[in-house]
Amino acid sequence: MGFTFSKAKREKAKARICMSGVSGGGKTLSALYLAYGMTGDWSKVAVIDSERGRALLYADRSDLNVGEFLHCDLQPPYSPDRYIEAMREAEKIVGEDGVIIIDSASHCWSGSGGILEIKSAIAQQRGKTEFSAWGDAGRVQSRFIDTIMDMNCHVIITLRSKTEYAQEKDEETGKTTVKKLGLKPIQKEDMEYEFSIAFDIDKESHYATITKDNTFLDAEGFYGVITPELGKRIADWLNNGVEPEILTCECCGKRIKMAQIGDQTMSAKQVAENAEKKFGKKMCIDCVVAENKKAKEQQDQENNVEE
Repeated sequence: MGFTFSKAKREKAKARICMSGVSGGGKTLSALYLAYGMTGDWSKVAVIDSERGRALLYADRSDLNVGEFLHCDLQPPYSPDRYIEAMREAEKIVGEDGVIIIDSASHCWSGSGGILEIKSAIAQQRGKTEFSAWGDAGRVQSRFIDTIMDMNCHVIITLRSKTEYAQEKDEETGKTTVKKLGLKPIQKEDMEYEFSIAFDIDKESHYATITKDNTFLDAEGFYGVITPELGKRIADWLNNGVEPEILTCECCGKRIKMAQIGDQTMSAKQVAENAEKKFGKKMCIDCVVAENKKAKEQQDQENNVEE
C-alpha cells in the first residue's frame, strides 16, 4: 500500500485539556473558568461529576462569577463504559462549540468499578495472570481515552494527585510549616501526554504550571491562575486553522465517528472505507449495524422459503 504526503496545514481543533493537583488546589473551579471562557455560555458547559456532587458547590455563584452550568452526578461503579455513556450524552447537549468537564477521571482508574478493579477481576479468570490481565484492561482504558479524543466538542478532565506532606522552614522567621505536595496524577502513567495541554495546579498559590503543551502557552511562559480570559484565548487559537475533513454518513447524515468493534478500535476513516467497500457508500457504525441486521433478516427469510 502506498503512502501519500502533502503539505501540512494546521487544522481547527477541539481542546483536550488535563488538570492535575492535590485536593484544594482549585481544579474544578479552574476547569469551569476555562470552559466558560471557551464558550461564553454556561449552558454549553457540562460537568460529569464523580466527586460526590462537589461541582454543585460552585453553581450559580455570583461571588465567583460562575453561572448555572449543566451537571451530571456520576455514581459508582466508575467503569469506563459509564463515563463513555455520560460523555456521549453530554456531547449531544452542549454541541460542537461546547465543553465537557470530567471531574474527575481518577475514579475511572482507581475507583469502584474502575480499570484497576477490572484488571484484578480479569486476573482471576482461568488462564490469566496479573501481568497478562493488563492487556485486556489496557484495551478498556484505550476505549475510554479514544472516546475522549473523538468527542466533537472541547473536553477538560481533572485528575487527583497522590499527596505527600513536607516540612519547610522559613529562613527569616525560623517558623516551620507543613506543605501539601502533589506527586503523581492518579490515572494511567503518562496519560497527560494524550492531551494538547496539561496543567498541574499548586495547592497554596492556585497557580497552574504547564507540564505539556502543543499550543502557544509554553512558548509564552504561562504560569498563573487560570481565568475565563485564558479559555477564550485557547479557543480562539484552536479555531484559527483550516477546516478539518469531516466524514458524513450517506444514510443518516450524521458525522462518522470512531467505533469499537470487539477488541478493535476503528478510526472514522476506517469505518467509512469499510462501509463503502461492503455497501457502496460511506456510513456511520450505527447505520452499518442496521444494514447488517437487515441483510441477515432478509437472508433468514430466503432460507425459510427455500426450506
